[in-house]
Amino acid sequence: MEYTTLGETGLEVSRFALGCMNFGSGEPWMIGDEERSREIIEHALEMGINVLDTANVYSRGESEEIVGRAIEGYDRSEVVVATKVYHRMREGPNGRGLSRKHVLDQAAASLDRLGLDYIDLYQIHRWDDDTPLEETLSALDHLVEEGLVRYVGASTMPAWKFTRALYAADVENRERFVSMQPEYNAVDRHEEANVLPACEAEGVGVLPWSPLAGGFLTGKYERGETPDSGRAATDDYTARRFTEENWAVLEAIRDIAEAKGATPAQVSLAWLLHKEVVDAPILGPRRIDHLEENVGALAVDLSDDEMARIEAPKTPRWPAPGKD
Repeated sequence: MEYTTLGETGLEVSRFALGCMNFGSGEPWMIGDEERSREIIEHALEMGINVLDTANVYSRGESEEIVGRAIEGYDRSEVVVATKVYHRMREGPNGRGLSRKHVLDQAAASLDRLGLDYIDLYQIHRWDDDTPLEETLSALDHLVEEGLVRYVGASTMPAWKFTRALYAADVENRERFVSMQPEYNAVDRHEEANVLPACEAEGVGVLPWSPLAGGFLTGKYERGETPDSGRAATDDYTARRFTEENWAVLEAIRDIAEAKGATPAQVSLAWLLHKEVVDAPILGPRRIDHLEENVGALAVDLSDDEMARIEAPKTPRWPAPGKD
């Protein structure tokens, strides 16, 4: 495994993080088996992956519970546990958002489910237009002051909102966001026209989610075929990527993979690893062999010409067409 530091912090993180959204039973595409989920977590840790990324909303806390039980017995100082807050966790008032009440209540609930004394990286899952930014920053700052959180991060928002949060933290002497989780891969490059330049300029670490575009970049789908399994068969998260531009990107990736004796998934992940702004793409494997294949991307080297060939069919735009 290779390691880097998260943004401009001193926190050492593996070049891949393990995404834990699949761990639970809340959706048809989730693993739905704690033993299998724990095997993946344990194997990832054995391979040197030290970042586990979950969220309170993943199966309404089930993912956090699985992660917590899986890391019992491991040296706490060697595991970086990341979770998130924002989405609705119950019906009724104060069941969602980034109010001081919800942030503090959910931090306590996440710690309880994880069975931990502190969270390494506590991230706001989305921006909350209904809560004053200063209130959210104050709540996060309090968690750090109390020793319940080590670092704070963010995910998926317009660059102007994120930079506003960074500057407000500077002016008010609050804890600053050290990381950003954007949707970023070889066919979803809209963040190149949005938040990634801000991250680069501000020294913010980048942990891309959906680095394989919901499985599209693994090469398991073909033009003209109707998916009969996987996430593409149950919702349009993957299927909406079936565009001519994206098929052209995948064709380039497949050709490069064949020439290198690699897989399309490995070339796709290597493309991300070659991006200077990227620290650790978040892998979401459902099987151990997928995890091992993905980590094999560390050995794939891409030339400038190969990078350009992968990028040629797409022009990054913000707002991204078809995105919320």
